[in-house]
Amino acid sequence: MSRVVLVTGGVRGIGAAICKTLKAKGYKVAATYAHNQEAANQFARDTGIHVYKWDVSNYQECVAGVQQVVEDMGAIEILVNNAGITRDSMFHKMTPEDWTAVINTNLNSVFNMTSQVIGRMREREFGRIVNISSINGQKGQAGQTNYSASKAAMIGFTKALALENANKNITVNAVAPGYIATEMVQQVPREILEKIIALIPAARLGSAEEVARCVAFLISDEAGFVTGSTLSLNGGQYMV
Repeated sequence: MSRVVLVTGGVRGIGAAICKTLKAKGYKVAATYAHNQEAANQFARDTGIHVYKWDVSNYQECVAGVQQVVEDMGAIEILVNNAGITRDSMFHKMTPEDWTAVINTNLNSVFNMTSQVIGRMREREFGRIVNISSINGQKGQAGQTNYSASKAAMIGFTKALALENANKNITVNAVAPGYIATEMVQQVPREILEKIIALIPAARLGSAEEVARCVAFLISDEAGFVTGSTLSLNGGQYMV
């Protein structure tokens, strides 16, 4: 029987690439989204992937949402915490609302979602959790103290949870992408994008499919001895 995968923020960008890649490999995939129901429905029609709408920053919505996925598809054996937002500004101009929105969506969602699946994974003595962090959680980025803090915290969460669950055949890893050619990045003014690419030794943006292939490896049986790791995918821009 195919394993059930739940990908948060799974209908656009990196999340969509992860969903499509894993479905092509035979997994039963479900994706969450928070906005733009029309686009989510189109994604479902195009891919055959189940989509579910809820706010991952809201604990109770995560409880109800995961329960619905389990009823529809079976126990969730693999969780990819991908949902994230940005609310960029220099820290001395950052509002409490912008700080809280990013921390809630990017970091607290990881608690909210993982809490719903870790118990069943421990009972079954199998699980895979992959957290999508960022190069800016590793090196920091001016204008992104909220985002960088949330993504750095995901890496700490990954290491601690991996230690707690390694003896239950549950692996917990992170992927830290650099600049990826998503719709959001492509909307950056060309002159700024050229400056960003100039900082990348590989001299190009990454692709969402490259991130998806990293996730596919980390959830595979072949990666059963890999846990607590952060896989950097940034074309050499930042080496840890």
